Amino acid sequence: MKKTIFYVFLFLISFTVKANFILLPMDESTQQNHLKAYGITYWALENDYKASWLLNYRGGSFLLPDAPEIRKECQIRGVSFELLSNSQANQILEEISSPSQNMESVVLEKAPKIAVYTPKGKQPWDDAVTLVLTYAEIPFKAVYDEEVLTDQLLLYDWLHLHHEDFSGQYGKFFGAYRNAPWYIEQKRDAEALAAKLGYTKVSEAKLAVAKKIRDFVVGGGFMFAMCSATDSFDIALSAEGIDICEPMFDGDESEANYQSKIDYSKTFAFRDFILERSPTVYEFSDIDMTTKRKMPMEKDYFTLMEYSAKWDPIPTMLCQNHTQLVKGFMGQTTAFDSELVKSHVLVMGENRYNGEARYIHGTKGKGMFTFFGGHDPEDYQHLVGDAPTVLDLHPNSPGYRLILNNVLFPAAKKKKQKT
Repeated sequence: MKKTIFYVFLFLISFTVKANFILLPMDESTQQNHLKAYGITYWALENDYKASWLLNYRGGSFLLPDAPEIRKECQIRGVSFELLSNSQANQILEEISSPSQNMESVVLEKAPKIAVYTPKGKQPWDDAVTLVLTYAEIPFKAVYDEEVLTDQLLLYDWLHLHHEDFSGQYGKFFGAYRNAPWYIEQKRDAEALAAKLGYTKVSEAKLAVAKKIRDFVVGGGFMFAMCSATDSFDIALSAEGIDICEPMFDGDESEANYQSKIDYSKTFAFRDFILERSPTVYEFSDIDMTTKRKMPMEKDYFTLMEYSAKWDPIPTMLCQNHTQLVKGFMGQTTAFDSELVKSHVLVMGENRYNGEARYIHGTKGKGMFTFFGGHDPEDYQHLVGDAPTVLDLHPNSPGYRLILNNVLFPAAKKKKQKT
């Protein structure tokens, strides 16, 4: 019996000595918590450990150095991991480097500094990104109009835009919620903040914020936006110097024939869209597909595009997942009309049958942006007052993985995109 224990002990010691790397597998069958695996990788970078993102290898796995602290974090957070020797890790990297394999190993250099554009007092579950960042234990700072207008975005690498209305129309909630206490309070707070910042209208303040965010991206920042922050951001930029707001929003009439004055050259992603003039319609423009689509929930999926990992690592990183078919979900801006997406913008996720783009990416100046349609990947039809999503019930969510791909993306040592 003692001899048996002695040999088991020797085996364990030998195994520990040979373990030089930790693999966080990201395939469907092995990883018990995909979302927290991103948090482990971010934590490792934050603590000056080296990391590699193994694109298209077992769902986009992460390779970390073996360290007791990393093992401990994995065990605490419930993240599946595998111990690899030098030879095992080298064998994987050789397989990945083979020209016959659509895989690539990307070095992750440093943990990006993350800002989330969100009003003060918002709870994490009010926005899918703050929800998943909190769940994955990835640190972020909340910023809003004051911070943006005083150039504090310069402190960050990555910015997420909250479910927001940059056009100054208070989310187009007027038709259904004009008498609701929360709507009245939010409108009053927005007007007070705009006045404090020196603007006579909320639309003017939001345009100034949108332009600062534009400059952040042009200067080399990474911007990620979901739901109504996507189209309302572009609309605000395109309508610079034009009053598109009706009296219930800003106290005076909108400008005559304002549609003909929209400047599409100022937008990030969209072109040739028609604005929704009615203040009672819960829609900004015809960019969004919510009212055009006819699809039952059980058939609502979109497909992720497949790119060459070696030649196009950027979209490949952003599409890493354990499935190419992702469950759809709605929002004020559910999806984008494919015909209104600019030709230089990559459509990384689409429902071709419906003619809608769900997940798009582009460059602006030295920076990059990603727009993701819908409000919450695990809340199909998010409504005002709905209970918060509990991510403990969705630790392997493909939709939330796409968000976290964007969070880690700025950490990667970039290679020039070929296409």
